[in-house]
Amino acid sequence: MILLPAIDLKDGRCVRLKKGEFSTASQVADSALLTAQAFADAGAKWVHMVDLDGARDGVRQNFPIIYEVIQQSGLSVELGGGIKSELDVITIGEAGAGRIVIGSAAVTNPQVVEYAVKQYGERTAVGIDCLDGRVRTAGWEQDSGVNYLDLARQMEEKGVKTLIFTDIATDGMLSGPSFDQLAALQKAVKCNIVASGGVTTLDDVKRLRDMGLYGAIIGKAYYAGTLDLAEAVREAGPQA
Repeated sequence: MILLPAIDLKDGRCVRLKKGEFSTASQVADSALLTAQAFADAGAKWVHMVDLDGARDGVRQNFPIIYEVIQQSGLSVELGGGIKSELDVITIGEAGAGRIVIGSAAVTNPQVVEYAVKQYGERTAVGIDCLDGRVRTAGWEQDSGVNYLDLARQMEEKGVKTLIFTDIATDGMLSGPSFDQLAALQKAVKCNIVASGGVTTLDDVKRLRDMGLYGAIIGKAYYAGTLDLAEAVREAGPQA
């Protein structure tokens, strides 16, 4: 199982949120590049990056920082946040992101997903962020009313191979992942599934690995010190 330690960017700072609330943002690191290099030193091959400003406002002010990580960290960058148009897809793809994560636009502008799949194939992923089983959009601030399993099936039909599932209720709370919802997602689609939100302990990593998930995102647990990334990588297995 691939582990993707996370860097969330807001106003040029590396931050973490609780349950996606922008008002809870707290800085957790001084440098995105140095943080990414520390991930690489621990054995990670991927980093999951989110442009929070892009997700909420569509303003790509953090892109210079993201591009630096893409070019200099030695990691494959999985990038989400504010990818709402075909131009956004091209910008992220041509910048060298290893995986382009489309979130809100999968609901509001699904042709963007179709375009990304056509242009970048398996480098395209869709982020499914839900609360109480319903997909949230616009930086998690709007309830779309769409069931997360229904959206997953629609994205699979469009050729998407990787889904990143976040239960917002667990994100940043160090409370453990939503194992039941992840299991339901596994039954609903054949896509590669990346678990996001609530991964806190080594036991969480082992349980997700044993479920047969493709990947898991490590966020607050790394910064809070509840999970040793190098140890987690060893338990997760090969990272290629």
